[in-house]
Amino acid sequence: MQSNDKTMEFMQIAMKYIPEAKQQLDEAGIDLSIEMIQPFMTLFTKIMNEAYEMGKVDALRETE
Repeated sequence: MQSNDKTMEFMQIAMKYIPEAKQQLDEAGIDLSIEMIQPFMTLFTKIMNEAYEMGKVDALRETE
């Protein structure tokens, strides 16, 4: 799977949970805007790419 494909999949997962995150932030009195989300989405994709690579390494070790 190419990096761009993974990034799109990770973004789809993140977008699925945006309403829940927004609700929790609203309840905490924190306003959420697209401009505010962007840095966190970038961080999220970095985290998910690293987690994916870790899982991939683990899976390859199990097949050896």
